[in-house]
Amino acid sequence: MTQALARILVADDEPDLRALLQRYLSDQGYTVRTVDGAGPLDVLLQRERFDVLVLDVMMPGEDGLSICRRLRAQGETIPILMLTARGDPVDRIIGLEMGADDYLPKPFNPRELLARVQAMVRRQRVLGAHTGPRQAGGCIVFGAFTLWLDERRLERNDGQGAQDLPLTTGEFALLQALARQPHRPLGRDRLIALAYGPGHAATDRSIDVQVMRLRKLIETDPAQPRHIRTVWGVGYVFVPDGAAPGGARQP
Repeated sequence: MTQALARILVADDEPDLRALLQRYLSDQGYTVRTVDGAGPLDVLLQRERFDVLVLDVMMPGEDGLSICRRLRAQGETIPILMLTARGDPVDRIIGLEMGADDYLPKPFNPRELLARVQAMVRRQRVLGAHTGPRQAGGCIVFGAFTLWLDERRLERNDGQGAQDLPLTTGEFALLQALARQPHRPLGRDRLIALAYGPGHAATDRSIDVQVMRLRKLIETDPAQPRHIRTVWGVGYVFVPDGAAPGGARQP
């Protein structure tokens, strides 16, 4: 069942599609606001809280990819579902590299969009409540970093004061999945299941993109990572203390 009072912001320059999504998602119990471009989008994000942003790639003026990249650079962590009329897998990868959490090509079945929105809202609200061993104090400490599970945030303390680092919902989910399984090599399929749930539409390539983004945040040298390492023929392994694990390679 759809979570009550979940709020969705739709940014698309097609009036018919905006009206359809507002009507359809509202009928499913969501509060929905729609805008036709970057200007009104920025205004609403400053004034109101939303659980998911549905963002069209092809819009006049500032396009969706540029908006997504700018929002992430500003520290905005709202889950973003990108819409595009282009079906090229390269476009999907570019969107994920810009910081999008999911990607849906047009034309699409509204029920598929609904399923993805529901999954994003659910992950946004329950991250940190997964089963399994919890760390003392509801956090995982590694190197100069503290991953606060209940607050869904990453903090760096380099001795000169604590600083929060921006994480998207997808990045937090993946980092948490890795950090809960230290020194245990995990394949990409297993990481998708742990981070996003079984049957999620994430791909091996999207996991690689998210890992690349996490490495840029937490590694002193992303090309020679200490914490998130690649394991030949398997996937990735999380090393909280930076010690070289068996079977892992750099990067």
